[in-house]
Amino acid sequence: MATLEIKDLHVSIETDNGAKEILKGVNLTINSGEIHAIMGPNGSGKSTLASTIAGHPDYEVTSGSITLDGEDVLEMEVDERAKAGLFLAMQYPVEIPGVTMSNFLRTAKTAIDGNAPAIRDWMKDVKGAMENLRMGGEFLERNVNEGFSGGEKKRAEILQLELLKPKFALLDETDSGLDVDALRIVSEGVNRAHESNDLGVLLITHYTRILRYIKPDYVHVFVDGKMVEQGGPELAEQLEEEGYDRYLKAAA
Repeated sequence: MATLEIKDLHVSIETDNGAKEILKGVNLTINSGEIHAIMGPNGSGKSTLASTIAGHPDYEVTSGSITLDGEDVLEMEVDERAKAGLFLAMQYPVEIPGVTMSNFLRTAKTAIDGNAPAIRDWMKDVKGAMENLRMGGEFLERNVNEGFSGGEKKRAEILQLELLKPKFALLDETDSGLDVDALRIVSEGVNRAHESNDLGVLLITHYTRILRYIKPDYVHVFVDGKMVEQGGPELAEQLEEEGYDRYLKAAA
């Protein structure tokens, strides 16, 4: 069993007015096979947490630790974190002009595994995953995310998740911009990866609609850079009905 552990994490970002603390002592442990949903208002630091775990250079860890199976994640470069088993599905996936999806996927798989996959087996896996995600074969010859719709970009992210087989997936508002059909397809892809690879999931969202498809084991409320409450799936339903007002008032 793999474990991703965050202890007393404090993170700042540089602004025109100097350093601003965003994360203010976050504690969280995720084990293989667990699904943790983080919910909270805009600006509470949810995306900062995911980006910090993945190694975004704009965020400075001022204290605390992140470990993966006891190894210090903060000492790893971004590519080393990916090789160790961390995967970030970005809220706004970037375009990579001049790099086809086919080349990108095989290059990423080679970098993660340390050797190139056998072509025949690899293409079988790729085509099977694409069919499940309702992605036509033409996507392989298109440049990564270039000209993709919002839903296509999110499906391309989950395609990578299924093929690269990480230990932990950080899903940063994967449901944003998705219509009902795309939300179901993307959620089914996450569930397949979870079930087949004992994937640990950190799912960041504002809304409960994706949680109707991806069932969390734990729900965490994130306000002003801190975890302020934890519960089961019923907590998400409570947030849907009541919002975050009482947490915001307590934080103020």
